[in-house]
Amino acid sequence: MGTVTARSPKQDRSRATRQRLLDAAIACLAEHGWAGSTVAVVAERAGVSRGAAQHHFRTREDLFTAAVEFVAEERTAALRATLAAAALIVGPARRYAVVAQLAELYTGPLFRAAVQLWAAAAHEDQLRPRVTALEVRLGRETHRMAVELLGADERRPGVREAVQGILDMARGLGLADLLTDDSARRARVVAQWARMLDDVLDSEPLDRGR
Repeated sequence: MGTVTARSPKQDRSRATRQRLLDAAIACLAEHGWAGSTVAVVAERAGVSRGAAQHHFRTREDLFTAAVEFVAEERTAALRATLAAAALIVGPARRYAVVAQLAELYTGPLFRAAVQLWAAAAHEDQLRPRVTALEVRLGRETHRMAVELLGADERRPGVREAVQGILDMARGLGLADLLTDDSARRARVVAQWARMLDDVLDSEPLDRGR
């Protein structure tokens, strides 16, 4: 039988330091943008030395790519939690709850940090392929889980586009929320999109034999 080796206190401290750096990077990116989020600023916020930060993340790009990967994991975890909660909801309220939760995923500091990194990636050649690949992966996973949450049959014409439209709408509402508190308008839009989604998902399929 193999033996299980417990983590040493040094390993625990290293993991804790890495997590503090990721949390600090997300907070700095959301508050100060890419230009104001240097390794030194992040290290100071995390309460560690710059040398310690560079021990975990060799470059600024490494640090913020890892931070956005963490953001992606947190956003995916939130969506999975929604899946578990939505499974308990029956009737028309379920789809509205799903659409509302998807909209919520695109607000708050995690989304703000992601937007700042998108803007930076548009001008930073080293960063762009990393962020692009990450967003493609996250987009596919989010779409897949949204289909599952909504019980959507994408074999039917228009259903895939309707689901993707919901995700695009949610992202757009999140961008609008960056400048002002858009919660009141967002609630009305979410309700309307949920009704429109009902029309698409509940419509009778076309009889292709005619």
